[in-house]
Amino acid sequence: MSITIIGIESSCDDTSASVIRDGVMLSNVIASQAVHEAYGGVVPELASRAHQQNIIPVVSEAIKRAGIDKAELNAVAFTRGPGLMGSLLVGTSFAKGFAAALAIPMIEVNHLQAHVLAHFIKESPEDNHAPSFPFLCLLVSGGNSQIIKVSAYNQMEVIGQTIDDAAGEAFDKCAKVMGLGYPGGPVVNRLANEGDPKAFTFSKPHIPGYDYSFSGLKTSFLYTLRDHLQEDSDFVEKHKADLCASLQATVIDILMNKLRKAAKDLGIKEVAVAGGVSANSGLRDAFLDHARRYGWRVHIPKFSFTTDNAAMVAITGYYKYMDKEFCPMEAAPFSRVQL
Repeated sequence: MSITIIGIESSCDDTSASVIRDGVMLSNVIASQAVHEAYGGVVPELASRAHQQNIIPVVSEAIKRAGIDKAELNAVAFTRGPGLMGSLLVGTSFAKGFAAALAIPMIEVNHLQAHVLAHFIKESPEDNHAPSFPFLCLLVSGGNSQIIKVSAYNQMEVIGQTIDDAAGEAFDKCAKVMGLGYPGGPVVNRLANEGDPKAFTFSKPHIPGYDYSFSGLKTSFLYTLRDHLQEDSDFVEKHKADLCASLQATVIDILMNKLRKAAKDLGIKEVAVAGGVSANSGLRDAFLDHARRYGWRVHIPKFSFTTDNAAMVAITGYYKYMDKEFCPMEAAPFSRVQL
């Protein structure tokens, strides 16, 4: 008997729904919110209002593209957290009503675990690209930078994480002070490909273990701008490509140093990357370089699975369904990190 799961993702500023049958993705619909660009960041109230407008048409379109009837669904998986509370409430409330109307169970999904399990999404029954257990996953996004040891679908251990800013946060904040707009990560990546990564030197943290810190890098970047702007008001415009290249190279070096140490200490050569920052071309190149130099078997997600999407929620729900891990109707969303 086939298992068909619909996933709903509404943790931040993307409304998404996806249908997965027996681990194979049938549809994945995402509605992005451009309204936040004018504010230089996500405005929670605007995000939740946009989710309310988008969620019904997005879910309807996901079911339509999957070519199924909603009566064929076995369960509804939804992002319970972490994320913006107002946005999560929209997705959670819709999932409850949807599940009640169809008399099917609900499956709560941790947003961070879903990013990791995005590597197990199949686009055809023949897909066989998933990591083997155990593997290490570098989860990097605007709000999180973690090294996770994954021993099974339902067994994940965070062995290192940021103690302050995340990698994506460093990109966004530095891009903002350069006037590059929001989100800053993609712009920094594009300009970095045109610049010299050795043009500027920024400070790197000395944090014990596998933990990260990016606040010092951000401060060093700001001091560099301040010192040069005192002499040349057009400094940023003249050197933005080199600044972006040096910033990106430093962030990637910080990320890979800790990941390399963890892989060596644990004797694990199966290594994956996930989250929004995994779309960064420099980070992807670094993974491929480490595969050549250290014999890693690396797993890099498709660009469509790097950002927030419901396919990763649905695949997580699929595995939890097989273990009968359902949640009660009174389940409430949570905003803080829980893994």
